[in-house]
Amino acid sequence: MHSNNLLSRRIQSVCCVLALLFIFSCKSGEKLYNKGRYDEAVMAFVKKLQRRPHDATALRLLPDAYKQSFQHHEANATRLIQENNELKWEKIRMEYRSMQTLFNAIHNSPAALAVVTPKDYSAAIKGALEMAAQERYDRGTYLLDAGDKASARNAYYEFDEALKLVKNYRNAQDLKNLAYQRAVINVAISQIDIRSPYFQFSADQFRDFLVRNVQSQHINTFVQFYDESFANANKVPVDQYLELHFFDFIVGQTYVDRTQRDVSKEIVESTSKDSTGKEIKKYKTVKATVFITRQTVVSKGMLDYRIINTMDSKVLRQNRIPGSYTWVNQFGTYRGDNRALSEEDQKMMGGRELLPPPPDQLFLEFTKPIYVDMERELKTFYSVM
Repeated sequence: MHSNNLLSRRIQSVCCVLALLFIFSCKSGEKLYNKGRYDEAVMAFVKKLQRRPHDATALRLLPDAYKQSFQHHEANATRLIQENNELKWEKIRMEYRSMQTLFNAIHNSPAALAVVTPKDYSAAIKGALEMAAQERYDRGTYLLDAGDKASARNAYYEFDEALKLVKNYRNAQDLKNLAYQRAVINVAISQIDIRSPYFQFSADQFRDFLVRNVQSQHINTFVQFYDESFANANKVPVDQYLELHFFDFIVGQTYVDRTQRDVSKEIVESTSKDSTGKEIKKYKTVKATVFITRQTVVSKGMLDYRIINTMDSKVLRQNRIPGSYTWVNQFGTYRGDNRALSEEDQKMMGGRELLPPPPDQLFLEFTKPIYVDMERELKTFYSVM
């Protein structure tokens, strides 16, 4: 009996919650309607009728809410059609799509469809899409005829928008490709001018690595980087040259420093106990001489780069980027009692004199920070074009 009463109370609670939800839904629709938010009110009333097909408030207010929405969007569309603004058909399409959303919702609700006859805007939307695509297409062809790279770049985007609106619209794809060809800036990265033929191979490695990376990173859609020899061999129309020149570089400047110092430490030599059992420590001073050898090989240099416009030989950007690398080998020996050595001294013990890396490796090492800065400057310069 107790179980039945509990179940009954739970059912009553659920019914109360559902009733409150229905009342809230109705009031929400009314609130939206009273605020003049008719599109939202229509959707709220339709949802209500899907749950309660005979709801009096929704059936009473839905027809007028739809009428108000219809008049609002139709007025906006009519005004836009009469205006002489560019890209107006994309805005008109938005008005039609708003009404088509209401049409679809009402059409899927028998109760709503019984009191409202919505207008199907699917054909109007299709027509607006065609007109919107035509607007973009016309803007693109106008810009393409201007003949400069900036206009061709904007034309590329216009044709792209036309194709988003209507797939395969006329010959927009071909014109988009043509716009890209006219808009792109081809940059040839020249052979590095270096005064020492001994390091020419290493300099070429630096340049090849730079070329490969800027090509793969797609710094800018409209900027393409080429190796100069490839551009020449394939007759690529070069718009800009990136000239690179290493100067003031030193590779393998070697320094050897040898130092020695005396060290000492007081240690416990032995322990004993007196007659009372107290521990007595006997101390001893131990000494040693520490010998430290430090090999240092310094490599450093400067990269001068210039970005030159081929049409008028104007220097668009120029800068010098420094780089350095220091190879270090340090080891130590000692004479005397090793107990006198500190922990830091002990870590340096052992090792031996080593040959430094070969010059070409040292060259590549000091150019690594130069490469990082060079890549950053190219990104900055070309990302805003």
